[in-house]
Amino acid sequence: MTNTLKNGSAGDDVKRLQEQLNSVLKLNPPLATDGKFGLNTERVVQTFQAQNKLGVDGIAGPKTHAALNAKLSGKPVQPPPPALTTPGSSGAAWFEIAKKEIGVKEQTGSAANPRILDYFKATTLKTTSDETPWCAAFVNWCLAQAGITGTLSAAAASWVNWGSSKGAQTGAITVIHNPAMANSSLSRSGNHVGFLVEETSTHYVLIGGNQGNEVKETRFPKKSWKLKGHRWPN
Repeated sequence: MTNTLKNGSAGDDVKRLQEQLNSVLKLNPPLATDGKFGLNTERVVQTFQAQNKLGVDGIAGPKTHAALNAKLSGKPVQPPPPALTTPGSSGAAWFEIAKKEIGVKEQTGSAANPRILDYFKATTLKTTSDETPWCAAFVNWCLAQAGITGTLSAAAASWVNWGSSKGAQTGAITVIHNPAMANSSLSRSGNHVGFLVEETSTHYVLIGGNQGNEVKETRFPKKSWKLKGHRWPN
């Protein structure tokens, strides 16, 4: 299970998560395995995260799933690699806006998700397809919602010299490049842009659009993806 699950999620993945939490934590009374991620499930996720020295946010993302699977298989939970990001809150309104868009995804077939078309309205590219690479459009839209003018371009590379240079701070607009991804569904150029969650010794962790055809948090390995820049509004 790799889906990010949080308060409001529902379905078989949530039920499986609840069963895993019951098994690992030996809860008494056990957590209801109703497939509904409510406050009780959120609190139990937070308990598990605290016990295993994970980031305590009540959201079952990749790190939490990996730790659960390790516990269930009897293996030690591997601590996350040390973060290189500036500690503390990002203080970036656009980053909070981006997080609220997690879960927006492309529609299959000829139909387009109107939300993704809204992202493109923050650029000069007019399209009626949500299959056009839209990572830069998403960044432009989030900044626009925070009252900041971005590049107005749908090209990820347009962010390389935008604003001012910034270190690996949470919320930074981060441009990375992987030539092997050129002409893929993610990128036409091999460039990608998103908002930095954290930078570790091995990965860039970004919240971005068009990551697996949706808005989500993704880990990009440094062995494949090279940094072009962390940027911040002037």
